[in-house]
Amino acid sequence: MAKRRKGRPVNGVLLLDKPYEMSSNHALQAVKRIYFAQKAGHTGALDPLATGMLPICLGEGTKFSQFLLDTDKTYQVTAKLGIRTTTSDADGDVVAKKPVQVSAEQLATALEHFRGTTEQVPSMYSALKYQGKPLYKYAREGIEVPREARNITVFRLELLRFEHDEIELEIHVSKGTYIRTIIDDLGELLGCGAHVAQLRRLAVGSYPVDAMVTLAQLEALLEQANQAQVSPSSLLDPLLLPMETAVVGLEKVYVDDMSANFLRHGNPVQVSNAPIDGLVQVFIGDKNHCDAAEFIGVGQINDDGLVAPKRIVVAET
Repeated sequence: MAKRRKGRPVNGVLLLDKPYEMSSNHALQAVKRIYFAQKAGHTGALDPLATGMLPICLGEGTKFSQFLLDTDKTYQVTAKLGIRTTTSDADGDVVAKKPVQVSAEQLATALEHFRGTTEQVPSMYSALKYQGKPLYKYAREGIEVPREARNITVFRLELLRFEHDEIELEIHVSKGTYIRTIIDDLGELLGCGAHVAQLRRLAVGSYPVDAMVTLAQLEALLEQANQAQVSPSSLLDPLLLPMETAVVGLEKVYVDDMSANFLRHGNPVQVSNAPIDGLVQVFIGDKNHCDAAEFIGVGQINDDGLVAPKRIVVAET
């Protein structure tokens, strides 16, 4: 007999405002506990030093977390000039101190170097894996391993403040971009060294900033529900965004109940007006009544032009 999963089958995406000095996994576990969710996963870790938007997928929403990993992000970062650290942030050990003699013109010229598409070598203190082991574990053992440079794109880099030995930037970047590495490279370019003093993720893709909630707000709602002797879900679940918000950039196709059943059993189906290739959002319903359509997952257009199941939501029983 299969072991019954603990928790309730709640599905959706929560935009958590991750607090300072908390790991992304601890934040995830806190949300999972508050929602009493069967399953939960985050969409790209934020360092304990960092705060800000951490989308957490609950239930069937975890099937679409990879799409949020692949989307662009926006950060606000405060960099301290004159000090370089092992981790390129304030948590690392100091490896060099130099006087800061940087003019506004020099800074503007240096920042221009990072705009657009460039190559970036990932930090040794990243979660990327080498031979199945995260790079940061090698770094903690004092081992340097080879890393390949990767193309990244800085869509926007705006200087918000430059005072003495501190600069504040807002940066909109492509997936896989390490802000710590940008700051470390900037410090080397300026000849004085630099590290991240504060980092806040402002946005993930097109998710609304005003939909972010804190753990304190969630705990307060849980307490409010318990005192009123009502189901916590009545206060907590309205904060969840629909699962399909994780794949909002994909084209939509609509199928009937029979085709949906075929997809859920792993079979491709013919869909009218489907694109010729790529990934698509799949809904049960009619395009002319899309507000009433039910999202059932993501499909892949196969070589025969059929929509094949890629990530499909399990039907509620």
